[in-house]
Amino acid sequence: MRPANQLPRLARSLFVLSAVAGVGACADASSEQAEPGTWTAHAVRFGTLPAFPLRALIAGSDTAIRIDVALTVWPLQAPDGDIVLVDAGFTREKFITQWKPTDFVTPDSALRRAGFDPARVTDIIVSHVHWDHADGVERFPGARIWLQREEFEHYVGADGSALDRAIDPDVAAMYRRLFDAGRVQLADGDSAEIRPGIRVYTGGKHTFASQYVGVQTEAGTVIIASDNAYLYGNLEGERPIAQTLDSLSNLRAQRRMLQLAGRPSLVVPGHDPEVFARFGAAGVGSVVVR
Repeated sequence: MRPANQLPRLARSLFVLSAVAGVGACADASSEQAEPGTWTAHAVRFGTLPAFPLRALIAGSDTAIRIDVALTVWPLQAPDGDIVLVDAGFTREKFITQWKPTDFVTPDSALRRAGFDPARVTDIIVSHVHWDHADGVERFPGARIWLQREEFEHYVGADGSALDRAIDPDVAAMYRRLFDAGRVQLADGDSAEIRPGIRVYTGGKHTFASQYVGVQTEAGTVIIASDNAYLYGNLEGERPIAQTLDSLSNLRAQRRMLQLAGRPSLVVPGHDPEVFARFGAAGVGSVVVR
């Protein structure tokens, strides 16, 4: 994997374009970056999936290469201590048994270990319905849960059934129950505001309507890609993720992430352990993105 300062031509050119106000596709990025940042973005690691095949992460990769991938959640902290959490990890024993993560702790325990109070999580933005990102929401009983409306309606039946094999049946039933209890909020499409300074964006087609997050920080707009870009190798090599419904859509989303970010290095991929080397430590198993 290439060093952080050796971005390819596309990433470098997008960095230049994003600094020019009013230029075509970068107009929305420059206007958002003009707002002062009030949030602090962190990545918190709660485990590892060892020896994961690279070909399942970067399309067209060598079938023999395997890497250890990071299991991560992203707390976005307001000055008053409130936390908007991006993704909630997983806790069900069946997932732990099947996937055998190492160094695993529940996501709420990982937050606590890193110095965050899980009780301060007011909102959880779920990027998509896959088990390793969506399962752990019940660990945060006071939080509102945000999904894209099309994502929820595509995967979760009115009776709590799973409408597509991409969602685990137990996860689907949980989301229907939480929706009926008034805890699930549905974001309607692209560039939807969750709280002032935090927006969700559609694109990437990792699932039917996966989303990624933009947050205003003192360093500029940080983009939490989640699985819309698994690794720096996707972003820096201009390579689509291997698990997508539309590779061209995924590449377009990655380009837009680089446009929206305050600088290319502020786009945070979903499973790359390199995240925890590129940014400064800010607690046990945690880094601050800046």
